[in-house]
Amino acid sequence: LDLRGKAAVAQAALAYKLYQQKFSGPRWEALVKKGAKKQRLLWASTSVKNPAYSDTLYVAPLIGPDTVSTMPDQALEAFADHGIVKRTIDANVSEAEGIYSALEKLGIDWNKVGEQLEDEGVDSFKKSFESLLGTLQDKANTLKLA
Repeated sequence: LDLRGKAAVAQAALAYKLYQQKFSGPRWEALVKKGAKKQRLLWASTSVKNPAYSDTLYVAPLIGPDTVSTMPDQALEAFADHGIVKRTIDANVSEAEGIYSALEKLGIDWNKVGEQLEDEGVDSFKKSFESLLGTLQDKANTLKLA
């Protein structure tokens, strides 16, 4: 139970560590000289579903350079009310590594988890995009009639 509610933040911290490794060093600097730009990390679905967790659980520990967080109103209002703006994403990487390892020892297959989350995330964004296109098409059709 000590690990409950910690996997997502740990995974994000480790993703950020990997991001920093990929976007630094001689190889990256050579790419920058040719015009390469970093793509920022996107933290999505930052609302808390479990009422036993802090309402800023998926916002406060994910603050850092080159990141974007898509917060629903509830998470934004909670953070504006009692959150603290400070760099946190890479403050406890060793703790994140420990959580990751502990969950692996419990039989969690991170590759499977990642694939499932990626599939669900892409599906969610696809539905939103299709909805947006439908709304735009409806508006275009309305304007044609006017």
